[in-house]
Amino acid sequence: MAQPNHDPITATADAGDVLGTYLRSQATAFLRGLRLHEESGAAAAEGSDAARSLRGAARRISGSLATFRVVTESSWADGLRTELVWLSSTLADEHAYAARLARLMDALHRLSGSPELPAPRGTAGALTVGSARAGALLERQLTLARTRAHSATLQALGSSRFHAVADAVAVLASEVPLDSVAARGRVGDVLVPLAEVAENRLSAAVAALPPCRGSEAAPSPYDADHDGLWHEVRRLLRVHRYAREALGEDVSRPAAAGEALDRHRDAAEAAAASATAARTPRIAPATAYALGVLHADQRHEVEAARLDFQHVWLREPAVTPR
Repeated sequence: MAQPNHDPITATADAGDVLGTYLRSQATAFLRGLRLHEESGAAAAEGSDAARSLRGAARRISGSLATFRVVTESSWADGLRTELVWLSSTLADEHAYAARLARLMDALHRLSGSPELPAPRGTAGALTVGSARAGALLERQLTLARTRAHSATLQALGSSRFHAVADAVAVLASEVPLDSVAARGRVGDVLVPLAEVAENRLSAAVAALPPCRGSEAAPSPYDADHDGLWHEVRRLLRVHRYAREALGEDVSRPAAAGEALDRHRDAAEAAAASATAARTPRIAPATAYALGVLHADQRHEVEAARLDFQHVWLREPAVTPR
């Protein structure tokens, strides 16, 4: 994935020139990732890295087209953004299932050897006994999901829809369709206010988050119904970060906050996977217990990630727009 530069961008620069430069650089990164993905063949590690590069460039282009839509030809921007969101989501699924399985297996291994987690009364050693069966159950379920996601990815990459997206990005790498009026405006008058709109949406979403555990107003530990609010903050934070990248801003703080929300998403989805496995009919009590302990462990990780986000994002001053 191409790393954005942080060269100063003056407020009097042409909005079209600045946005066009950023979009072309990300289109080039997308095409580079696509070439590496095609060359990787069956090599899992190289293919995963290439897919990650593709997703990153696709997200940056789609996010920038959403934030700075009025500076581009809107109908073109809307169509390409929709297709890039589809592609990024499709490419992400296979990796997500593999990472979720690895996370849960690591947690099971850690928990099964922990003296701090006693077995329930009358079931001595239940966690150790049940963890192997729980791991086997999770492996079956998540491996099946990953296989289906892999098939969907291969189908998508061979489709006419994908080739149309790739062709559109190839054109973008050399020419950005811009609005003839808005693109001639200055960065300070056009791009900065639009970036501020994205930041205000993020701030409103953060303000609407429920309190974390540890405060008097905090909800109960298993507040999975609130996960969606945090996932939306993660999405808006990403859009905010890409807008600042396009303006040449330092995005180290949004990046650090985003890492905390990535951990939040991973833990929340792992907890959901363990809960789904626990609802499998006719599983042994020891297996259900191990899955319950695993679910509680991942919900604890969810809360820890929320606190990390608050430490990074809420306790430091906001970035001042140029």
